[in-house]
Amino acid sequence: MAAETAAHAAQSSAHGGVELVPIVILLAAAVVAVPLFKRAGLGSVLGYLAAGLVIGPFGLKLFSDPQSILHVAELGVVMFLFVIGLEMQPSRLWAMRGDIFGLGLAQVGLCIALLICVGLALGYPVSQSFVAGTGFVLTSTAIVMQMLDERRSLSLPKGRRIVAILLLEDLAIVPLLALVAFLAPGGGQVGLTERITTIVIGLAAIGVLIAAGRWLLDPMFRLLSRAKAREVMTAAALLVVLGAALIMQAAGLSMAMGAFLAGVLLSESSFRHQLEADIEPFRGVLLGLFFLGVGMALDLSVVAANWRLIAIAVSAYMILKIIGIYAIARLFRANHREAVERAVLMAQGGEFAFVLYAAATSVGIIDGNANAILTATIIVSMALTPIMIILHDRLMPKTSPSMDGIEAVEGLEANVLLIGFGRFGQIVSQPLLAYGCTISIIDTDTDRIRTARDFGFKVYFGDGARLDILHAAGAHHARIIIIAVEDPEAVVKTTELLKAEFPSVPVLARAFDREHAVELIRAGVDYQIRETFESALTLAAKGLSMLDIDDQAVADIITDVRERDAKRLEIEITQDVYASRDHILGNMPRNAERIP
Repeated sequence: MAAETAAHAAQSSAHGGVELVPIVILLAAAVVAVPLFKRAGLGSVLGYLAAGLVIGPFGLKLFSDPQSILHVAELGVVMFLFVIGLEMQPSRLWAMRGDIFGLGLAQVGLCIALLICVGLALGYPVSQSFVAGTGFVLTSTAIVMQMLDERRSLSLPKGRRIVAILLLEDLAIVPLLALVAFLAPGGGQVGLTERITTIVIGLAAIGVLIAAGRWLLDPMFRLLSRAKAREVMTAAALLVVLGAALIMQAAGLSMAMGAFLAGVLLSESSFRHQLEADIEPFRGVLLGLFFLGVGMALDLSVVAANWRLIAIAVSAYMILKIIGIYAIARLFRANHREAVERAVLMAQGGEFAFVLYAAATSVGIIDGNANAILTATIIVSMALTPIMIILHDRLMPKTSPSMDGIEAVEGLEANVLLIGFGRFGQIVSQPLLAYGCTISIIDTDTDRIRTARDFGFKVYFGDGARLDILHAAGAHHARIIIIAVEDPEAVVKTTELLKAEFPSVPVLARAFDREHAVELIRAGVDYQIRETFESALTLAAKGLSMLDIDDQAVADIITDVRERDAKRLEIEITQDVYASRDHILGNMPRNAERIP
């Protein structure tokens, strides 16, 4: 297979074409592996890593140089940070300064101190122990960002704190590379002038980027938008991301940091959403390619020859790093759950370790074999992270809501029992209260219950899908019961329970859509209303009025639509949605009626 791939590639080159076979293999590996792993609950990252291992030089040998793929695919991480930067206005970033330079610095410092001990315990010199441990301290931005994205935590406070730590680690690569040069044989002879020059160049690069962002980028995009050529805007977006990354790389800083700063500087631009949409496809593909490259780079021969050392190193590094991250998180007043989650998410080594180990090899601190072992250690830790996250999610006890200030349902009596007090239930309550009805309200969201109390509502904690709660809430005394919860399945389940246990009490329910409405009718609900139906008709009626159609005609049209909708529902109860198509007014020529 490898020979066949090479032959095809050679034949393609000979004819002056593009080498499509490697591209097709990479895409096929991702398309096959990732859905399988996600379906198995193992996550996309592990799918990419496994696919890379299978097709790489130590698997099926379809590729011989994973480093070349990694160099290109690292742009996926760069673009990811740019998109994150677009969500971080300067004011928000300034508000994060305490987390970046306080929490981040504390975590990096403690973890370096702990992880150096692993090398010393194994009998390695201080310089080698420092390089090995420090490389592992630098977390994988790519993996953690992907995990946060999949867990929808990036915009949450706990996610932003992790992003702050990752930013500090990106900044830390510069002084760490300087320390590597200092620890090298003869490194102490590097002059003060050279060190100051390096710092000044880095600060100057940041200054250039900030200046360009403030006075150049927004006017440039405004000018390009007048050309009304979408492809030019996409090219400009890529130019900004890659240009910022290039400037920072030339100054010895992180490319990802440059892209992040560019995103922050454009976060208040009117073109922010278009830039995000233009970059997103490239970001996703390249980030997946990065994980494929990492999987290919795992040298199984090195792992086999040094498996005991690698097993000890991975275990020791990850355990000590988890301890360090958890300790700092608790010190900075994170709760136990957040501290554990952060420690598990950030327990692996990252892509910057490859840079640090390569620099240490070039100056003679470690040799090529040690570099290969340390690189394998990092990659193994990356591969273990998705598995650790799965175990964390399955083994971590589920949170029970705080019941402080919350009253459970017991012995309630009222004319109306309202189940669910979200945006729909709150509106439903107003006409009933205006008339003077007595209402018992139950909900399962403790935060919502506390907030409702601030606005003068007494809401009890209880799940309306449980028979004992319905009895305690006075369902048998109520004249009507209204179900306004947001979960469609829970609405159906509660309806069935109520009609079975309290058949004489009318049940009115909130329906999510047409199919849900049909389910509720079949479950025996006395009245259902689709949550968007009336508001949509009201909006349409207003639109007709603004088209200068008289009020009576508008009323007749709305009445006709209601009747058609009711007939459709009647048909769908006994048949299916397609059987009612004749009662829909479509915009195809045979049905359309043009209004002047």
